[in-house]
Amino acid sequence: MRVFKTKWFGRFARKERLSDQKLAEAVREVEAGLHDGALGGGLIKKRVARAGEGKRGGYRAILVYRKGTRAVFLYRFAKSDKADLSPGELQEYQKAAQAYLRLSEADIGITLQEVDDDDEKVSQ
Repeated sequence: MRVFKTKWFGRFARKERLSDQKLAEAVREVEAGLHDGALGGGLIKKRVARAGEGKRGGYRAILVYRKGTRAVFLYRFAKSDKADLSPGELQEYQKAAQAYLRLSEADIGITLQEVDDDDEKVSQ
């Protein structure tokens, strides 16, 4: 399983001190079936804890996800800011998901930042 983040998500993660190891851990949980809902079109929602806090007060991450193959951290929002994606946002993210899922293994590494999990390799 290869795990990536968009450039935008990478900037957010650095700012919020959200490590690649935490992102990889979230994907391992998703692989085990622990996520907050399938949104259709290759998207899922997953809670991700803030640095030094629990998941309850954390973020909701929107991931492009194909089991055993690829996960892409695409977008995040705080539950306190909004309850969920609007129908228009969902449609746009589903279009992006299809594009990311169609990318070849060679092209995806050029387009996105790969998550580096030092503790345990995500590609199992």
